Amino acid sequence: MSQTLVIKIGTSSLTQATTGHLALSTLATLVETLTRLRYQGYRVVLVSSGAVGVGRDRLGLTERPRTIALKQAVAAVGQGRLMRVYDDLFSSLQQPIAQVLLTRGDLVQRNGYVNVYNTFQQLLKLGVIPIVNENDTVAVDELKFGDNDTLSALVASLVEADWLFLLTDVDQLYSADPRENPNAQPISLITSMKQLEEFQVQTGDSRSGWGTGGMITKIEAARIATGSGVRTVITEGKYPQNLEKILQGEAIGTQFEPQIRPVNARKHWIANVLIPLGKLYLDAGAVKAISQRGKSLLAAGITKIDGEFTVQDSVQICDLEGQEIARGLVNYNRGELQKIKGLHSDKIPEILGYEGAETVVHRDNLVIREQGIGNWE
Repeated sequence: MSQTLVIKIGTSSLTQATTGHLALSTLATLVETLTRLRYQGYRVVLVSSGAVGVGRDRLGLTERPRTIALKQAVAAVGQGRLMRVYDDLFSSLQQPIAQVLLTRGDLVQRNGYVNVYNTFQQLLKLGVIPIVNENDTVAVDELKFGDNDTLSALVASLVEADWLFLLTDVDQLYSADPRENPNAQPISLITSMKQLEEFQVQTGDSRSGWGTGGMITKIEAARIATGSGVRTVITEGKYPQNLEKILQGEAIGTQFEPQIRPVNARKHWIANVLIPLGKLYLDAGAVKAISQRGKSLLAAGITKIDGEFTVQDSVQICDLEGQEIARGLVNYNRGELQKIKGLHSDKIPEILGYEGAETVVHRDNLVIREQGIGNWE
């Protein structure tokens, strides 16, 4: 079966740092490269930033929009113009494309997640290159991806990609920001996310000031993607032709080796797609039962509750210091849990006045986080 590639290009690579205008030579090279990859048999998805930058350039704004309403309006102006440029370039090479605008709300419902998956599969089967962006015009803070690095990682996981390429304004990952520290050491290969602690990697913001992401969002994207079995590469966006060289085995950029692809797609959805609406703090015994023995969470182990949530919402499960050890879907709302926390399960009917679930979070709806900078188990 042909390999699936997800390529994310950031605003800093798509635009000129000094003017904010589109970097047309980079864009044209990207389009040529992706079209060649398509003709070589790869299935290609492009996650493209730039709508706000293009809209701001079109409107003559000199600063990045600071309010949500202005950002959404500028994105609405820019998205159509950006897609027109893509369509003109791809059409000149007879490569069909499709626009896919997503918010996290499209993915948080399980049936919505499946519908988006089916749409991508059909587009790729037709030989189309989907061009994905966050739907800034309608997204609200609670359901935003926050940055297109995270969006690209979730898309790569969704389409079961083989590769995720994060094209950015630096050539690879360094032990420190090379723009500020001349002793920063390049890192070519990460075999485990725990290595980042050993390298003492420092992260910085986007260089150009036109984008929203920094290296920290790319590392988080790599964690999500590699945890889903997707090999991830951070490399310089000015040279899109390097994609072909990397696929041919050249050591360009920083590669993150994939973990074994998880069998349970539902647990990936819980860990990486859903936004937790609350926190449950556990005593030491409950932490050990969950993190070491894979047990379900019972009310007896809960000491404190934060947030507002209802049944089947996602919550973070933390130790007494607030360190997240797991994440899962709750069987009780906040009000019910306040009444039964710290109590044994056989006391629940007496306290609530009705027969409730024996578990607060069943182990089938619970994912455990590795210690340190790690993946979900």
